[in-house]
Parts: sequence; structure tokens; C-alpha cells
Amino acid sequence: MEPATVQSLNPQGDLVVGVDGSQESFGALRWALRQAALSGQTVNAVYGWSYSWDMGPEPTTDEELAKLRTQIAEKLRDWVKDAAEGIDIDSDQIRLTSFRASGTSALLEIGSDAQQIVVGRRTLGRVARWFSGSLSSSLAEESQIPVTIIRVENEDQSVQDEIANALTPGSQEVHFELPAPDTPRTSRPIVVGVDGSPTSRRALEFSAWLANLNHAPLHVMYCWQLKDMTDIPGYETSVPPLDVAQQHAEQVVQHLIASSTLPEGLTIKADVFHISAGKGLVSASRYCRHIVVGSRGLSGADAHFLGSVSKQLINLAECNLTIVH
Repeated sequence: MEPATVQSLNPQGDLVVGVDGSQESFGALRWALRQAALSGQTVNAVYGWSYSWDMGPEPTTDEELAKLRTQIAEKLRDWVKDAAEGIDIDSDQIRLTSFRASGTSALLEIGSDAQQIVVGRRTLGRVARWFSGSLSSSLAEESQIPVTIIRVENEDQSVQDEIANALTPGSQEVHFELPAPDTPRTSRPIVVGVDGSPTSRRALEFSAWLANLNHAPLHVMYCWQLKDMTDIPGYETSVPPLDVAQQHAEQVVQHLIASSTLPEGLTIKADVFHISAGKGLVSASRYCRHIVVGSRGLSGADAHFLGSVSKQLINLAECNLTIVH
């Protein structure tokens, strides 16, 4: 296997981060800065802004607009300065971009030549009103490059506590708690979900680069169902036994690993499970540090992959997520 480099994944290799001052975008920016400190890449912190009724009167002169742009640039600079605290990264590796725009189109255009776009799962600030809906989901749907979605730890805990108390009789306060592994998140493996398709091969190579950069083991995970096993020789028109299907799935993963461009020395483990991909990968997200998947699936039912497995992971994954196209 030949070493995979940033250049082999993308010739320019910037990390384009959507920021808006929210806690989620702050987490996305810190993640990107840490990765760039390891890889030597450039981080382009992108702040998109547009006017809404609660922002006061819109500038009407060039002087007022210039003043506003200066204020926005200063705000962006302060956000990046705060996010970079404690991270050993050269100032030459950081670029600041602010623009007046709404929707995902501007961020997609700026990130079109990047290695990946990085956003928080709920990047929707009061000032930076990108659009009405989920920025991360829309980007993952439309982007032609990998989109990494950063999850803030315990981001749903307060709401989950409210639900627990609303449904618990009596006045005693209760807390919604989920069992979690003792291993720190940064010490856990990176998981890539594969299915043998060309898109999952690209996901595998991206995840291998990410694992190698972070000195993390890589688990290549194939979750299969009998309805997907239509290409097993001798079982084209019948349902294969479970052991035959399991063996075929293991062969698919081993072939994918052997035929992909992966870094030398990377610790790789193949995991094959008889479970739907959505359920399996959401379960895995509790025990790994990062999940990587392709944007499109292989089988007919999952051909529009982002509408099934990827969409489930955007909404339910308990770790960071990258969707590769």
C-alpha cells in the first residue's frame, strides 16, 4: 500500500470552516485548527452574513457599509483568536474570509477547491443566517468534497433532561443519562462505513488519511442485510444462508482494503456485522472518535445514500462525522 497524502486527496487541501460565533461553529473551528496544526494545511475561517430585521437598519452608504465590513472582520478575527488558544499553529496557516451572502452556495463555492468543509452540526447563529434549516445536512447533500460535521459533546443533554423530567411523575428532578465508555474520545478509533462501492473506497482513503494524521487505529465497518446480498455466486435468485452472506461481506471488505491506497503502518481492523448500516454506524458512534461514510450507497434501496444512512448519522451520531462524495 502506498502512502496517502493530503495532496492525493486534494491538490490544494485547505480546511474551509463555516463560523458564526455559535458554540457549535467554535467547536468546528477548533477541530480544524488542531488538524491543520498536525498536517500543515491552511484553515480558511469563513463567516457568511446577511441582514435580518433584528439587526437594525441596513447600511445605505459606502461609508456605512465599509464600517460594517470592518466590524465583521474584527469579530471574525476575535473568534479565530479565541479558538486558536492553546493550539500550536502558525498564523500563516490561518485565512479569514467574510462575505455577505445567505444559503449554502457561497460556502460551497469558497470550498470547491478545498480538501474538506467543516461545520458544526447546528451552525445557525443569529447574525449569520445561512438559511432556514440544517446547514450541515444541506452541505452534505450538495457538496462535491468531503464535509466534516463536528458534534459538541453533550449538546442535547439539557433538552434530554427536560424530556426526562416532563415524563417522570412527581416533583423529584431526574437526569437523562446514557452509559458511555470510559475511554476518552480522543483515544478511540476512527470508523469508516463501507459497502464496496467507489464512493465508499474514497471514504476509506479519506478515513485512512485522517487516522494516520491523528495516530488513531482505523476500523473498516461493513453493515450488511440479506436484501443487499444479490451478487453472491450461486445465490443470484435466492436468499443465501447467513454464514455464506457473512463470508461474502468479509471478502468485500478485505478486497476493498487490499485495493485501496492506504498509509503504510496504519493499524486497520475489518468489522462485518449483520445489521442495517444506519443502526450499526449510529451504535458505533458512541464508541469511536470519528465516523466517515460515503454520500451514496451501493444497493437500490440505499442508492440515495444521504437520504438514509448519512442522514441518520447527521441527526443521531454521537461523534464527529465526515461525509465523502
